[in-house]
Amino acid sequence: MAARSIASLSLGFGLVSIPVKLYSATESSGTVRFNLLAKDGSRVKQQYVSEKDPRVVVPRSEMIKGYEFEKDRYVLFTAEELKAVEESASHAIDIVSFIPEKAVDPLYYDKAYFLTPDKRGAKSYSLLRAAMRKSGRCALAKWAWKGKQYVVQVRAAEDGLVLQQLLYADEVRSLKELEIEEVKPSEAEVKLALQLIDQIAQDSYDPTQYVDEEKQRILAAIDAKIAGKQVVAAEEREPDSGGQIIDLTEMLRASLARGGSRRPAPAPAEAATPLASKERKGVKRASAPTTEVATPARARSRK
Repeated sequence: MAARSIASLSLGFGLVSIPVKLYSATESSGTVRFNLLAKDGSRVKQQYVSEKDPRVVVPRSEMIKGYEFEKDRYVLFTAEELKAVEESASHAIDIVSFIPEKAVDPLYYDKAYFLTPDKRGAKSYSLLRAAMRKSGRCALAKWAWKGKQYVVQVRAAEDGLVLQQLLYADEVRSLKELEIEEVKPSEAEVKLALQLIDQIAQDSYDPTQYVDEEKQRILAAIDAKIAGKQVVAAEEREPDSGGQIIDLTEMLRASLARGGSRRPAPAPAEAATPLASKERKGVKRASAPTTEVATPARARSRK
């Protein structure tokens, strides 16, 4: 299914207004979710009750939203008022400056989006992307969206423009608050650490080398349950205390001798593909009756 744009916007570049479309750049693969059930296997339903009288169930159609400005005092908003606030969002992304590509600490990165040219915007879009790539700079811009104003970074990727929402300074904590003890390493320790870094260094990040192993284990356990088998817990391994290594220098040398940390092996297609595919077939059920609810495979297929 082709991706659907979230909004049609304009990207302001000097006096040039570039019509663009906004797309989500990421999507969650989703964690494995378990349903809450009663002992008879029926699903339980969440209900909202009145704080004053827990016996009174409040349906969603009768709920209103309020902001608590003092203890137990609220200013109320109707659905129409909230919608009006959201619709006041600007459709313009206004570039305010150009900064070096690496000037923004990734700690400030929030949600990422893709920008593509809209009708009659291809030429100016391509011009801005080419100019930013050649200059080695990215753009900082302001953007109002759904009741909040964002500072965003617009950077030129190989295939287009990426809009990255940035967190404000008061939304990011400082490491200084943690008062980390500073211990100066010796020159010998630094030299050994650099050797270890070189030994396991890679020139790029390949996200396909990594898979969610925890999710794979959970799905395998679910398949075993569906097949009527008992799930056996993996034996917990004791962490290596490193008692035989008496100092940091020896620890680094031992790491170098072992070849450093193990690099992630490329995810085999036959291991990763079945879990990701929507056409993944469930395990055939055992003929013996079990106490599990008879719908886990169907429930998983919807996720």
